[in-house]
Amino acid sequence: MSSIWHQIPSLDSLNNQHSVGASNHLDIVFVEFGDDYLTASMPVNEKTTQPYGILHGGASCLLAETVGSHASMLCIDMEKNYCVGLDINANHLRAVSSGHVYATAKPVHIGKSTHVWEILIFDDNEKLICVSRLTMMVKTGAPPTQRKRT
Repeated sequence: MSSIWHQIPSLDSLNNQHSVGASNHLDIVFVEFGDDYLTASMPVNEKTTQPYGILHGGASCLLAETVGSHASMLCIDMEKNYCVGLDINANHLRAVSSGHVYATAKPVHIGKSTHVWEILIFDDNEKLICVSRLTMMVKTGAPPTQRKRT
């Protein structure tokens, strides 16, 4: 099987890219990649749980969008394009209250203008806790934060 990546991932560079922002606040770390997948982990702790002490569904979505959006960026020429989230959904299947969760993004569709990713989130015991689908839009030009302000 050939790789889907336009750029070969480096875990160090991926982890350094989000040193600020929401994924940094939740301690999301990229841990593995293969020819057609990218995996990140997130602790289940006071930052990521809801009042009942179980993983917050929004934290699961943030983890899913983080791993899926980074996977999309690795599939494009980032000197010409950038990706933004268009749609995300998640089915929360099982509660988890401690340890870590691991999200793996695999492509469903990689087109010129959209990418669709299936993201499966497992707990430390390899039990499926969430199934998510993320649609990314591929845009032409520099990302908004890199454009010159007038």
